[in-house]
Amino acid sequence: MTDGDDVFAISAPKVECLLAAMLVRAEDVISTDQLCGEIWRDEPPRRATATLHVYISQLRKLLKRADRGRSPIVTRFPGYVLELGENTLDAHDFQRLAQQSRAAARAGRHAETSMLCGQVLSLWRGTVLGELRGGAIVDEFATWAEETRLECVEMRNEADLALGRHRELVGPLYALVAKHPLIEAFHRQLMLALYRSDRRADALQAYHHVRSALDRELGISPCRQLHELHQAILLDSAPALPSAA
Repeated sequence: MTDGDDVFAISAPKVECLLAAMLVRAEDVISTDQLCGEIWRDEPPRRATATLHVYISQLRKLLKRADRGRSPIVTRFPGYVLELGENTLDAHDFQRLAQQSRAAARAGRHAETSMLCGQVLSLWRGTVLGELRGGAIVDEFATWAEETRLECVEMRNEADLALGRHRELVGPLYALVAKHPLIEAFHRQLMLALYRSDRRADALQAYHHVRSALDRELGISPCRQLHELHQAILLDSAPALPSAA
């Protein structure tokens, strides 16, 4: 954690877990019961509330700045709230830029969509709160963040395909389908990028791979968009521009 030129490290895992939950829900009151559940899950100690007060006190001392006169952690019934004041979080920038990306995509502004999604993804720092997962607050946030990231990856790919960047997308899309074999949108984008790169046979092979994966893992067939694109590639009549996501 940084504050200007100062760098702080929290060595106590439960205090770190508490801070993560309060940052995720910054400006919102979190009840004492919710915080206890976040720290100890379903096995709180006998004096959980008293121990929570100790952890809150430790965080207040850590976060208190002389120029502010008080800690940003405020007691407010039925628990506590972390007040950011003029400070911001990367998560808030992530959310704001994702919303702007959606608006640009809906309006068909492909270059702007690609740029904004790139800015969203540049804020990604790997697994979200990896070792701190397990509590409801952090898990909900981590799920939202990961789904938003994948949405922005898909939107950027669509925008880049519309901008004619199909050849440079082939490699990243192969990596995406390997990592997310059941996300059909990425397979569709890969098939289209390959077809538009004069790799019709590879595009057809990509369809066979996703069809096999879906049948093996879920017992289902590819979605309508994948099926229709496959038929169009077979007939060598796939659209010159990608279909909308």
